[in-house]
Amino acid sequence: MNLHPIPRSSSDTAAARVIVGVELGGTKCIATLADEHGVVLDQHKTPTTTPHETLPILAGLVDQWCASNNVAAIGIASFGPLDLNPTSPNYGCVATTTKPGWSGAPVLRRLSGQRDIPTAFDTDVNGAAAAEMRWGGGLGLRDFAYVTVGTGVGVGLFVNGAPTRGIGHCEMGHIRIPRLVNDVAASICKFHDDCVEGLASGPAIRSALGGRSFDEVSANDPVWSGVAHAIACLCHALVATTGPQRIAIGGGVLERQPHLLGRIEPLLRASMNGYLAIPDDGPYIVAPSLGDQAGALGPIALACGLLANGYIDGLTSIDRVGAVL
Repeated sequence: MNLHPIPRSSSDTAAARVIVGVELGGTKCIATLADEHGVVLDQHKTPTTTPHETLPILAGLVDQWCASNNVAAIGIASFGPLDLNPTSPNYGCVATTTKPGWSGAPVLRRLSGQRDIPTAFDTDVNGAAAAEMRWGGGLGLRDFAYVTVGTGVGVGLFVNGAPTRGIGHCEMGHIRIPRLVNDVAASICKFHDDCVEGLASGPAIRSALGGRSFDEVSANDPVWSGVAHAIACLCHALVATTGPQRIAIGGGVLERQPHLLGRIEPLLRASMNGYLAIPDDGPYIVAPSLGDQAGALGPIALACGLLANGYIDGLTSIDRVGAVL
């Protein structure tokens, strides 16, 4: 597995444009300096604490790299929900979130620094999906979903080569699902009693374990049946609505409990029960090919897509630029 895609030739390397990317996650943020081929030149991680502590650190790295390099574009991929409507007065801000202190945080303005540099702005999971489509397991596909199961449950969703929009970005981690018989675990989501995030995220699993250690619970423990069921229900909804050509599932929960990945596709196929033709020429549900670099390379991929499609009408967002790949 090649975590840092390599340019095809030395001449490509010489001509490669330099891009700054910032991924804001629920527990940590990663700032990356890379070229347009996805080769990482420098990278720094910092915990996600409060906007007043975290954003200045990230902005300082962006300032430093922009001052010392001929930066062609900036990519910012953040946890959400986000205001991605360029005509909104809150465009570029975090919307109402359960993460204390972050509702209304001006992520785009603070990190872009109002520079005259094309800047792509989207969710962290859309960024990861874009990276997988450019350099990883979604290469060559135009309809692709990237699911992350960690602190929350997020879905990066591309349809016909572009991230979904509408009244907002994809928030399928909050779809409500039928519970398994005898499942009485309390949802950790303050908005929904039976959504995927409330029942299958890392905090939800810790709550269901009742004090038992996350990493010491065996693969046969009943708790994993509920988690696999919830994620399979999410995949069923994806197949029935947008029909992705492949679904990649990553995040901290599956990294620490890798047995979960193999459970989901059989549950999905049983749930679909022969309705709709899920591709069977290989695994349909896969791990991210870029591993734990999918998220970090996400904003780089978003910025590459912005450059490839042109800097239209001065917008600093992927919106209205068209297909990002």
